[in-house]
Amino acid sequence: MNIPKTENPKVYPVGPILNLKPESSSESSGSEEDEVMRWLDQQPESSVAFLCFGSMGGFCAEQVKEIACALEGSGHRFLWSLRRLEGGPALTPTTTDYGDVREVLPEGFADRTTEVGRVIGWAPQAVVLAHRSVGGFVSHCGWNSTLESMWFGVPMATWPMYAEQQFNAFLLVKELEIAAEIKMDYRTESGEIVSAEEIERGIRSLMEQNNPMKEKMKEFCDKVRGALMDGASSSSSIAEFIEDIKINYRSESGKIVTTEEVKRGTKSLMELAKQLDEGDDI
Repeated sequence: MNIPKTENPKVYPVGPILNLKPESSSESSGSEEDEVMRWLDQQPESSVAFLCFGSMGGFCAEQVKEIACALEGSGHRFLWSLRRLEGGPALTPTTTDYGDVREVLPEGFADRTTEVGRVIGWAPQAVVLAHRSVGGFVSHCGWNSTLESMWFGVPMATWPMYAEQQFNAFLLVKELEIAAEIKMDYRTESGEIVSAEEIERGIRSLMEQNNPMKEKMKEFCDKVRGALMDGASSSSSIAEFIEDIKINYRSESGKIVTTEEVKRGTKSLMELAKQLDEGDDI
């Protein structure tokens, strides 16, 4: 568009943009995922704390032990996606599944918590968050994870690690009041060890049945889903965007562009953005 230098570019708010199709991982077999879902099926409604920290969210052995102690001390049911932190640049860590998670967990932890918890590798996050037994999400506060949590109405406990996640955590805890705080200023490269006491306090707050943030998260769930309905804010913004492109193109070229042509171009742009977001080569 030809935007005068004296004006700010127009913003068209759309979303949430989510990919809620079932995920798969080369590191996790279908039978393992089925076992996780069967275990969730056996748990009471909203009773499980789900811990998952994204594709780059891993911890050192000392921090893993603090998390384990916090989970055991909290007494709450849990599903913990535990990944091994690999070497690499501080701002671009990578994670892989452990061959055997017992090698990094406190001695006897798996046996003591076998009735109330599961420690797994990679997790199909959206599928887990959609399950009726999941009542809280301990997260790194990546924006996709945040939107998924809102979409499924699952309150969060914040543990940001890099990029804009500290900002997201502050927004969730202080502004929107739909998350409990474990940390808001943590960064992976800091080397800080978060204590079991801090983690346990955050998990207890997250899973507290009468916590007002649960009702607030339900309200956000309704708003997020409502935004995608016909005639709501997202579809209205897209329609306005398409009309503005048609008007600007006609004023500059004298030609008329159809709505279908604009939609095709917009779809291609969205597909490119999705590829970039997933780290694919372009």
